[in-house]
Amino acid sequence: VYRGSVKDFQGFDANQDAEALYNAMKGFGSDKEAILDLITSRSNKQRVEICQAYKSLYGKDLIADLKYELTGKFERLIVSLMRPPAYGDAKEIKDAISGVGTDEKCLIEILASRTNQEIHDLVAAYKDAYERDLEADIVGDTSGHFKKMLVVLLQGAREEDDVVSEDLVEQDAKDLLEAGELKWGTDEAQFIYILGRRSRQHLRLVFDEYLKIAGKPIERSIRGELSGDFEKLMLAVVKCIRSRAEYFAERLYKAMKGLGTRDNTLIRIMVSRSEIDMLDIREVFRTKYEKSLYNMIKEDTSGEYKKALLKLCGGDDDAAGEFFPEAAQVAYRMWELSAVKVELRGTVQPAGDFNDDGDAQVLRKAMKGLGTDEGAIIEVVTKRSNAQRQQILKAYKAHYGRDLMADLKSELSGSLAKLILGLMLTPAQYDAKQLRKAVEGAGTDEGVLIEIMATRNNQEIRAINEAYQEAYHKSLEDDLSSDTSGHFKRILVSLALGNRDEGPENLTQAHEDAKKLADVSGNDSSDSLETRFLSVLCTRSYPHLRRVFQEFVKMTNHDVEHAIKKRMSGDVRDAFVAIVRSVKNKPAFFADKLYKSMKGAGTDERTLTRIMISRSEIDLFNIRGEFIDLFDKSLHHMIEKDTSGDYRKALLVLCGGED
Repeated sequence: VYRGSVKDFQGFDANQDAEALYNAMKGFGSDKEAILDLITSRSNKQRVEICQAYKSLYGKDLIADLKYELTGKFERLIVSLMRPPAYGDAKEIKDAISGVGTDEKCLIEILASRTNQEIHDLVAAYKDAYERDLEADIVGDTSGHFKKMLVVLLQGAREEDDVVSEDLVEQDAKDLLEAGELKWGTDEAQFIYILGRRSRQHLRLVFDEYLKIAGKPIERSIRGELSGDFEKLMLAVVKCIRSRAEYFAERLYKAMKGLGTRDNTLIRIMVSRSEIDMLDIREVFRTKYEKSLYNMIKEDTSGEYKKALLKLCGGDDDAAGEFFPEAAQVAYRMWELSAVKVELRGTVQPAGDFNDDGDAQVLRKAMKGLGTDEGAIIEVVTKRSNAQRQQILKAYKAHYGRDLMADLKSELSGSLAKLILGLMLTPAQYDAKQLRKAVEGAGTDEGVLIEIMATRNNQEIRAINEAYQEAYHKSLEDDLSSDTSGHFKRILVSLALGNRDEGPENLTQAHEDAKKLADVSGNDSSDSLETRFLSVLCTRSYPHLRRVFQEFVKMTNHDVEHAIKKRMSGDVRDAFVAIVRSVKNKPAFFADKLYKSMKGAGTDERTLTRIMISRSEIDLFNIRGEFIDLFDKSLHHMIEKDTSGDYRKALLVLCGGED
């Protein structure tokens, strides 16, 4: 199936188009609208024919005339469209290695993403256009393992056999693990050989096997074991093996997000993928970034340049509201990866030389007399497990006849006080307190209710119920019922029971559940959409729901999260989406919430504090890994940049390290 956005123009006449372009550039000024309309609506093969017809009719070089008549980014885009793909890549690489410095990102993008045939065509085009050997030029301009991997990719010799040996998959995964994580130093040659030569189908299975045996995705190991341009190149190779469309969607997003636009990257990708997989890129972009590529281009560019890019884009997926096979495949892969059991790790461990009475004395000394030694308090409280903190509370009362919580409350203030006092509560007491704050007074903080109720397991929910009853002499269910309404109330009450199934997946039941969510079962049609989703999402076990989501994608070519967003709204939508994301990948769910709490102007310290406390002994180490995978920056770095003073010091101890 053709997945490009630019197709052959029906009724094409090269001479007629050449004449139209000549007239558009004749006389004073040029008709840029006519030029962009014509060139962006012809395929590359047709544009090459137009160039030949133009020379035959007028004895002139069309590309030279376009360069003369047009300027800036618009000129670069139009001229790029006129070159055959291999010559376009050759020009990009020549520009990347010419002059002072090297554009390594351009080299990485092109050589990591092209097929064997595209690489062979590129090498031949470079030789023809510049009378130089591409490999020799790249060897002369790069160094080290980065150079070696580029040379391997330049051979265009990746295996293309779709028949995969399970034994070789297991061996390659084991070899990669032993070359990196299990080795003192890193055997880069093993990474180069396996990632540079094996087929795409084989490597996808290797990556899945690696996740099983290493407990982390291959990308995270590459980040930990490799560095610099070599690391970036290997990550690009892995991303392109997984999904070229996803790789290019990410490159396009980064080219336009934030201040300024990386126009060279934007032009190169929009031109090079317009007749290959632009529709797939659009779909993944819409799914991953919750906005269409079309709208992002529209907001980030201007003039004829914008119009031409939008023509190449080929449509607005926000307007269409569609979800297509490539995005479904990306979602399906996420389900499969999420089903692999990964060890969850907190960042706060029990202190090995723990002495509850000694810690109580340190804390008392830190709060006695004039002033408070916040550093000493942080040192003790953040470096003890919650169980050890409960022992300190008892030792403090036994030793001094005082309430440690009351003393801390009177001595500390602001964000630091909330963080330290939160750490001194048991997890259930802390969650109960957060839920109480969310429902008491004017207004309800639905976000907090959703975050806690959608992510806690049965045991945690039951402990919260007990803590809530003990602290406030009311049942959590009663407060949730009186403070919320409709389907949202029903979701929260169902979750508050702490009665989710805990068994393994049941494939037959998963298929029926997926049919129920997809509304194709034909059974019990009197049930509302929300009721059907509630009966599945709030009661089935996590392993079972992962299978339901896979079945849903197979059945509908839709991701269940996308379906929820399209068919529901408000708090009901947000609650179901939170459950789905928690089932998919709970650490990634919290990584996203932490990022949103700190990005942009101001910091949502309540959310930041709540998550750092509640996940510090459960999965904060995993959250850190997801954070850097998702946002290309570490949680440690973002906390350091976005907070200050003793509050920052305490958060960084809880964070547990810089990635």
